[in-house]
Amino acid sequence: MAGEGQLTETGSQYPTWVGLIYIFNLIVGTGALAMPKAFYNAGWLISTILLVVLAFFSYLTVTFVMEAMAVANFKVKMNRTLSAHKRDEITYEENESSPLLEEEQQIENVETENAYLFAITERTEMGQMASMFFNKVGVSFFYLCIIIYLYGDLAIYGVTVPKSIHDIACTYQLDNETMHNRTLQYDDPCWPNSSLNRWHAYQIFIVLFAICLGPFTFFNVQKTGFLQIFTSVFRWTSFVMMVVLTLIRLIKGKGEGKPPVVEFSAIPSLFGVCVYSFMCHHSLPSLVTPIKNKSRIFRLFAIDYILVLVFYALLSFTGIFAFQQLNDVYTLNFIPDPSQDPKDAITNSEFIKYFLVLFPVFTLSSSFPIIAVTLRNNLKTLFFNQSRPFSWFVDRIIFPLLALLPPLAIALMTDSVEFLVGFTGSYAGTAIQYIIPSMLVYYARKDCLLLTHPIPTKQQSQFKSKIWVWIVMIWAIISLIFVTVNHIISKK
Repeated sequence: MAGEGQLTETGSQYPTWVGLIYIFNLIVGTGALAMPKAFYNAGWLISTILLVVLAFFSYLTVTFVMEAMAVANFKVKMNRTLSAHKRDEITYEENESSPLLEEEQQIENVETENAYLFAITERTEMGQMASMFFNKVGVSFFYLCIIIYLYGDLAIYGVTVPKSIHDIACTYQLDNETMHNRTLQYDDPCWPNSSLNRWHAYQIFIVLFAICLGPFTFFNVQKTGFLQIFTSVFRWTSFVMMVVLTLIRLIKGKGEGKPPVVEFSAIPSLFGVCVYSFMCHHSLPSLVTPIKNKSRIFRLFAIDYILVLVFYALLSFTGIFAFQQLNDVYTLNFIPDPSQDPKDAITNSEFIKYFLVLFPVFTLSSSFPIIAVTLRNNLKTLFFNQSRPFSWFVDRIIFPLLALLPPLAIALMTDSVEFLVGFTGSYAGTAIQYIIPSMLVYYARKDCLLLTHPIPTKQQSQFKSKIWVWIVMIWAIISLIFVTVNHIISKK
């Protein structure tokens, strides 16, 4: 029997601290770039409260997913054991031990067996768990949610990368007199003496982005260790630079930001951005399973979430008080404003300016093909029919195009990263982060009761009561209603 520290089908294992770094890097992604503006618009007080509340609910449902993973491991191992028993003839030999010793050995064996059966040693993806615990409607609901979320993810990437390139490439500037009355608009030229405006240049960059990265959707791609290290170093160098630059400005007393205390109309957008920014649930099986020692995994996850919470607060607070206006892609705030005195610019270093603006270009471009392939595979699973297998053309051409074209079409219509992040987080994100984990743990616990196999304490969420499941579900439903009503009112 494979123990928790042994190699399994998940491949090479790594220490707990390495796994938590991976989780931290997974959580702190694109959403962090949209958070400062959402923070500013909603007001610093209500934003802080909502950030703390959503961090708590996200951690709570992470523990639900890990408990469901433990039960899924139990079911996989039990099925394998039962299959082995059916194949092999079982012979019983008489034991000379006393009945009392036999009973003690049986109790000890049951406890040891339970610890092994529930240990998370085999990767069970969320789709696999949905198939284990849900009926057909539940499985379809899961795949629909994950597909909508991945479409939103790709649309966000499809906007952020071309928008960042566009803001560097377009060199046309307003003259000094016009600059005092308005900022650059999309109908302004992209370059001096050019008939191409900024909006059309943005759309051209989307097409170039699709041409460069789209073909990878037709193949299988994997994120290599080198690419993961490169993007992690790039990401953290950029975030540290942004925090340090804004802190220097605030220390010098040059902060220009005057955010409101509370602005209720902007809360729905902030809610979606925060939900999106704490998302890691769909990738937990791949990241948690290879961790060697999971004895304190819940406590270490709590530390991870506290660190993420502190980081988001630091990034957002320094940003909202340092800048008078914020872009929905935060890195664009570090391009010096031509109307400003160079002494008042956040940075006059060309290297820092291009490094920060190109940060989302490199990091998001490396992830785009992987997410596109993941979406393609989920679409195949949703529409798979065993009696009618896909033809080569449908499998290799139609599904990659279904994964690629809709998000790029959305990017061609809007460049609002804040809206896309807010919408994706508010709807698909709420389902994946709150509703699905609650349903998984509810039915997983029900299965264990039916099988009369209690979940070992080490694998149980701290939130053992059914009340917590219902609190999360009610919170998710109220949040969805609130966000929807506010969207309808704002459109009127």
